[in-house]
Amino acid sequence: MIAPVAPRDLATLVAAERVHAQAPLIVVDLDADDLDVAVPPMPYSVLIGVTRRPVDERTARLRAALDCTLAPSSAPEFDDRWAVGVPDVDAALGALAAAVSAAPDAAATLTGLLRITATVDVAAGLTAESLAYSMLLAGPEFARWLAGRRRRPVPPAAEPAVLIDRHGDRLIVTLNRPERRNAFGREVRDGLVEAFDLAAADASLARIELRGAGPGFCSGGDLDEFGLTPVVTAHAIRVERSVAARIDAVRDRVHAHLHGACIGAGIELPSFAGRVTAHPTTTFRLPELAMGLVPGAGGTVGITRRVGRWRCAYLALTGVALDVPTALAWGLVDDVAGG
Repeated sequence: MIAPVAPRDLATLVAAERVHAQAPLIVVDLDADDLDVAVPPMPYSVLIGVTRRPVDERTARLRAALDCTLAPSSAPEFDDRWAVGVPDVDAALGALAAAVSAAPDAAATLTGLLRITATVDVAAGLTAESLAYSMLLAGPEFARWLAGRRRRPVPPAAEPAVLIDRHGDRLIVTLNRPERRNAFGREVRDGLVEAFDLAAADASLARIELRGAGPGFCSGGDLDEFGLTPVVTAHAIRVERSVAARIDAVRDRVHAHLHGACIGAGIELPSFAGRVTAHPTTTFRLPELAMGLVPGAGGTVGITRRVGRWRCAYLALTGVALDVPTALAWGLVDDVAGG
């Protein structure tokens, strides 16, 4: 377990150059007495606050500099975005430390990216995310993950990857690869681009419903397509054919209906919708760090706007599965239906 440092010692860590790419995690003790301190710039770091007592306003100056804070679930949270309540602070910190240790480059890139995407507009945030994602695609952590995976052939589909149905002023857009858990691959992406370009061009469409066929809304990126495109080309495609940007452009008319597993892109894309409804058994997860990557379908922008960058960092660093009650309390979803 990494020993927490007192806030006053952060400057000493920087001066001693103890913050580096191989060990970017710094745990800050928020139960110390010297909380009203300035945090020095730490651009390549993962700053996690920990407290084992009720949080209070003494942490106000520190929390803006931290990437996430772990607090007991029983502690009243006076701010509903910067702290994550967990049943066991030590266990949660241990899991987080293990994840950062396994992919330190991706972890430090993620937190640095979130500090940017939390403050810029959607277009700039999506571009920053794609640049970070593309850089990591060329990195050793992703290479190790890719080397350990057997690529499976993608069978040809008999039906369109995305169904587009109009009923009066309502457009129903349905991910239609249930046999692949609606994995977000090239064909699904292109189908969604077509659907939301149509929606943007037709102001008579008052409602756009986003759904997924089969047992789950979307299982995330199609892993069998990972690493096939040169990273520069992939970045160009990602920003020019961004589904997230297209959903955001018509967000006030978009209602996402989620069920089953919503992994990676399966929650990143719906986070841009004006309204998100989830079935009670839905689960949400951001698994990219374990691949040596950061979310790449807009999650560092859309999810950050819904739950704050601190909780987005927690989800992406740990890969933990989030249930519907927590997602509703955090604002990741707006309401619950079905069951």
